[in-house]
Amino acid sequence: MPTQEDFQRDLSDRCREAVRATIQVVLDEELERLIGAGPYERSVERIDMRNGHYPRRVVTTSGEVEVRVGRSRTGGSATAPLGRYARRSPEIDDAITKAYVNGLSTRDMAGVTSALVGKKVGRSTVSRVTKRLEDEVAALRNTPLTTPFPYVYLDATFVDARWARTVENVSALVAYGVGLDGYRTLLAVNIGVSESEASWTTLLAELVARGLSGVRLLIRDEHAGLIAAARKILPEVRQQRCTVHLTRNVFSNVPKQHQKRIAREVVSVLHADSIDEAKKNLRGFRTRFVKQFPEAVACLERGFDDATTYFAFPEEHWIRIRSTNGLERLHGEIKRRTRAIGAFPDRESALRLITAVALQTTSIWGDRTYLDMSLLDTTYAAAA
Repeated sequence: MPTQEDFQRDLSDRCREAVRATIQVVLDEELERLIGAGPYERSVERIDMRNGHYPRRVVTTSGEVEVRVGRSRTGGSATAPLGRYARRSPEIDDAITKAYVNGLSTRDMAGVTSALVGKKVGRSTVSRVTKRLEDEVAALRNTPLTTPFPYVYLDATFVDARWARTVENVSALVAYGVGLDGYRTLLAVNIGVSESEASWTTLLAELVARGLSGVRLLIRDEHAGLIAAARKILPEVRQQRCTVHLTRNVFSNVPKQHQKRIAREVVSVLHADSIDEAKKNLRGFRTRFVKQFPEAVACLERGFDDATTYFAFPEEHWIRIRSTNGLERLHGEIKRRTRAIGAFPDRESALRLITAVALQTTSIWGDRTYLDMSLLDTTYAAAA
């Protein structure tokens, strides 16, 4: 009696043969179209003559098959149904691209494709296939921004990429905005030399050139280059320093055993119910800790004004606009994915993958509104 393995092998062979036969029929029909007549057919519509054929292997979802590609004397080969240089069906390339974006390294791709379709795909093939991600990079970079974005979030993460024959730690600059409809939109992903003023100036200038408008608040980290670039490109826009980053900066000046106690006090300052209460709590913080932790007190006082801009905006928005936590989660996904890569062979490949991961991660943003932006006009106008 045939075993289950025999049955599955026989079924797989039959499916593969059916796919091969179907492709062969389509190729033969294409050759007839080029020639204007079937084999040995006498026809006044004949425009060419057959000139033999050559074998070609194609990887399909049922496995690798070999077909005969017919040639004509003057019209070339009947490759139109497959594509002139295609060696895989589009479904295979789509699967390779998705697996790559979701975390499978180019080195591990061969084992997966071998198990699924019986054909190993090399690292160079994966690299060529995933170049299609360049279209996503171009689309994100060139799409016009036709609606205002009152809130814009800016932050950077770092990856290793080969540059001038050495591996450098380059910055991946990311920007997203909240539109008047209350939904978040990924605005830009750039690769910079570092998180410098020049890199951020380039990104912000590109956004303005694409039509960025209506910005009322930039939410960002305390980075001198970013602050300077924002003041240069968007001088009229108010800026909000991430309260989470400021809290970490305060912690860096406090011994670990005291950080839990300090955390409650810092939160009471930065996340108070009003700006007046925040100022009152800051004075209390200074009174209690200036002798024990003078550096921590000085750090909080220096960053206080920059980190409390959000009080001028709707209270219902405060929890979302006082930090860059949304970008931190995105950066975490980028780090998880790029960890499998190690060092990128160049900056272009890093940009392709990071953009693809960012687009995939942010694709769920359209499922629900992030903020009720109808509250902004009334509250902001009153504050102004």
